[in-house]
Amino acid sequence: MVDLLLGLQWGDEGKGKIVDVLTKDYDIIARFQGGPNAGHTLEFDGIKHVLHTIPSGIFHKNAVNVVGNGVVIDPVIFKKELDNLEKFEIDIISKLFISRKAHLILPTHRLLDAASEAAKGKAKIGSTLKGIGPTYMDKTGRNGMRVGDLEFDNWEAKYRILADKHEAMIGFYNVDIQYDLKELEAEFHEGIATLKQLRFIDSEEYIFQAQKEGKRILAEGAQGSLLDIDFGTYPFVTSSNTTAAGACTGLGVAPNKIGRVLGIFKAYTTRVGSGPFPTELFDEDGETMGRVGNEFGATTGRPRRCGWLDLVALKYAVQVNGVTELMMMKADVLSGFKNLKVCTAYKYKGEEIEHLPYNIESENIVPVYKEVKGWSKDLTKLTKAEELPPALNDYISFLEKELNVPIKIVSVGPDRLQTIHR
Repeated sequence: MVDLLLGLQWGDEGKGKIVDVLTKDYDIIARFQGGPNAGHTLEFDGIKHVLHTIPSGIFHKNAVNVVGNGVVIDPVIFKKELDNLEKFEIDIISKLFISRKAHLILPTHRLLDAASEAAKGKAKIGSTLKGIGPTYMDKTGRNGMRVGDLEFDNWEAKYRILADKHEAMIGFYNVDIQYDLKELEAEFHEGIATLKQLRFIDSEEYIFQAQKEGKRILAEGAQGSLLDIDFGTYPFVTSSNTTAAGACTGLGVAPNKIGRVLGIFKAYTTRVGSGPFPTELFDEDGETMGRVGNEFGATTGRPRRCGWLDLVALKYAVQVNGVTELMMMKADVLSGFKNLKVCTAYKYKGEEIEHLPYNIESENIVPVYKEVKGWSKDLTKLTKAEELPPALNDYISFLEKELNVPIKIVSVGPDRLQTIHR
């Protein structure tokens, strides 16, 4: 069976840390979708490290890490990631495999991304400008370049045709984008040379054989469920399926081979970039969450918008993903709040509803809150569930009852040791 680990909010839930904590129980960690805007932050032994494309099990000797077919890879960023791992003396060749069917982000994809966002003006969606959206557009338009193309002599000719097409499209947007393509291509070719040193695999066959051999596999998602291209807050979403179904298409895993579905959520809610956010706070409470929680994007550095926990959206994510167990992150950030609020329903078009409707823009939605008691205890030094303050236990019990799924892990800090198993 293949277990899944997914984010249940708008990304940045702390998936990297939990994968790192759980890797000791698995033989293979496989990333199934997304691109290098997904910064997974890991902290251990006094070191803070951010991964973008490489699965979060890379620091464990026991696990093989697979970048699946649903991922889009920027060779330039990938090379920098590998360069940053050199000091850890990891045997990358035997520990990191790349799917031949994963698509490549070209330099012109990034330029297209910038041109498209600039053309939108105030209506921009908050793209990270990594070229991810245009790469998925080429994938679905059946024009894309894949990792497996690099094994054939004509890959550069394929690249040229696609890059020329992109340059013509950039002209169509009629915005002032300054760039030196020759310089960008030199970097790209360096990245390709590095990528070609790794082992390319038919990942769906590799995962299938691993299952037959009884290997334990954890599929790692990027971004969050509310950014799913189909089920997220469209159009303010990413370009891939971030939900459980994306693991099947992004790795070639049959639905009846999915085991545990581990859902990660913060004890409050955050969002990066544009898009609706019903429980967003613009007061001192929101500022405190952002400051104490160090809410800045691991990849982009952008400040995250903060707000109270949205149970309507969280229930929706649990339902769509078939979550079997939950993990609550950043409980320590809420220490010191006298009272907490939890959104349990929305006022929508004159009625109170408890499901996520088609449109949750602020002009259509008023959150309905339930107030619960907060706690003041510093959680960062706690190591056992018995040490959690009563008010936090009450908060956990309330959420478990509402979501009808057990919360198995409570994170009380960024380090892998600051993890309480319940």
